[in-house]
Amino acid sequence: MTTFTKSITRLFSLAILVAAISVRANGQVVPHPPSDIRSVAQDVVLPPMVHSLPAPGTRVRETHPDYRQTEVYHATYLPTDWHEGGEYPVIIEFAGNGPFRSPFGDESTGLVEGSQMGIGISRGEKFVWICLPYLNNVGTKNVTQWWGNPTSYDPRPTVEYCKKTVDWICKRYGGDRKRILLVGFSRGAIACNYLGLYDDEIAALWKAMIPYSHYDGVRRWGYPKSDLVSARLRLQRLGETPQLICHEANGRSGLSATEAYLQRTAISGSFTFLSTSFRNHNDAWILRPSPARDKLDDWVRKHVLDDQ
Repeated sequence: MTTFTKSITRLFSLAILVAAISVRANGQVVPHPPSDIRSVAQDVVLPPMVHSLPAPGTRVRETHPDYRQTEVYHATYLPTDWHEGGEYPVIIEFAGNGPFRSPFGDESTGLVEGSQMGIGISRGEKFVWICLPYLNNVGTKNVTQWWGNPTSYDPRPTVEYCKKTVDWICKRYGGDRKRILLVGFSRGAIACNYLGLYDDEIAALWKAMIPYSHYDGVRRWGYPKSDLVSARLRLQRLGETPQLICHEANGRSGLSATEAYLQRTAISGSFTFLSTSFRNHNDAWILRPSPARDKLDDWVRKHVLDDQ
């Protein structure tokens, strides 16, 4: 039994006890509705990010060598089955905006260490998992709201760090350049296209994408070139790269809005749509068993791992 599996086992029993209940200030126990993720016990635990050397089953803070004189950092996780000389598919993840708290108690810090999609997809195995930051306008510090600084929100420093770090990670940890999956939650879902399709060079990196909750071009935001015309130009770079477009079971920018937007663009693509069936705007849905996660697993096996 691996260290990662042991950690899950120890926490699983406790999670079962608390997953389906909440406690009010007066001590009254209130059950969560089935549409809330907390009604389902977690079977995957997000590993903490630590300051140490990379090792299998450990999530560490790292910085690309070109940025070691800055405050920029990302999170690196090596799978439990990692060994020197091996070759591994890669998950690149972008976080949501922060700080954020929904009416249902869902929270996002906007920090790389808060990202959870990669561990839910991989269960800690097979994939090298990297959570990348968004950089300020001068490329010296991580930011938690969009990318760059108001009001220009320059994406270029973030795009540059992404390109450099993907190359560095693949060389350093045996990442398979032909099997790189780009994923993101909320802001990160928008970033899949806004940053991941910024130019032809970065667009060529991806084997597949999973944007969860929001989509570039569906609505206008407070940064430049969030309009439909600009988003359509980015989308043209997607080509045949498949996307699994996920969304919670509510929200005005949900799956129906995204489907309608893609129809308006008249750009054909390999699009699959998936509702999490939970009400939560929260990437922790993927840390729990569900029919939606089963479908996601099947999609990843087919489109990333090439396991037909």
